[in-house]
Amino acid sequence: MFSRRHVLGASAGLAASGALHPVAANAQPSWPVQPVRLVVPYAPGGPTDVPARLIADELSKSLPQRVVVENRTGSGVVIGTDAVAKAPKDGHTLLYTTISHATLRAIFRNLPFDPVGDFTPVALTGVIPMILMTGRNMPGANLGEVIAAIREKPGEYTYGSSGAGGALHLAAELFLLKAGGLKASHVPYRGSAAAMPDLLNGNLSMMLDVAASALPFVQRGEVKGMAVSSAARIPQAPDLPTFQEAGLPGYEAYTWHMVLTPSGTPSATVQTINRAINGVMANPAVRQRLQDLTMQTRSDSTPESARAWLQEELQKWEPIIRDAGITAN
Repeated sequence: MFSRRHVLGASAGLAASGALHPVAANAQPSWPVQPVRLVVPYAPGGPTDVPARLIADELSKSLPQRVVVENRTGSGVVIGTDAVAKAPKDGHTLLYTTISHATLRAIFRNLPFDPVGDFTPVALTGVIPMILMTGRNMPGANLGEVIAAIREKPGEYTYGSSGAGGALHLAAELFLLKAGGLKASHVPYRGSAAAMPDLLNGNLSMMLDVAASALPFVQRGEVKGMAVSSAARIPQAPDLPTFQEAGLPGYEAYTWHMVLTPSGTPSATVQTINRAINGVMANPAVRQRLQDLTMQTRSDSTPESARAWLQEELQKWEPIIRDAGITAN
């Protein structure tokens, strides 16, 4: 990680050298030369905002300018995302977002921006697996038995989510598809926390939720944990099998966090931001705090690998959104 002293020292050296060798008129100023806005299109205190603030705080320690989180909510994530799309292309306005960025194009008919063409991915900061939980009215002691029960009574069982088109909804749709095109009834809520009482009292059959939220209920035995959506078991629940181990080959799903900047931001600036973010993500204290939230952190992401990840997610989720008929309300 860059220290403030090193960055300031480098800046001072550049300034001194500029006095002898004037900077060309078309040269880009070093980044950052003013406070950086990290726009989070989600409410304060939520599972996206908390990691964003941690990263912003650590960046502020290592850069010569502050990085300030700005929560811009509304129309799902559209308003905050649009604000970044239309911001100056200088790296001083960044977007901290999630899997929603890969679903916008399929869910919304008339977006005021292009989620792909109007943005440059900077870094994938981490991925977060989900856990399938079942409530008291869902028969089955393991994933295979749950799948058999749904197949026997198509449409009878229900699954909850944090809202139509969100990561939890899509992960459930992928589960039903991979299990052979099973039919279950979707019940959207305003956040997964709002769905938990119905799962606990048996009014809801099952739900996928991010691991950090699901684990306390599974560990207390209030719901049954069936499987985790990652490729490997998670250290917080080593006895919980993956979907593949539980008998559903090819199933893997995450929500994820990524930093993007407006398209057209100079490549050198994008690379500088990427190095600064990777430096923060390599900090053992930061990594531990995020892993405590069940995020599988990344500190080696490049703009190129982040773009490839986004493209893969677009190709994965857009057909599922269309087939399920998911649209914005």
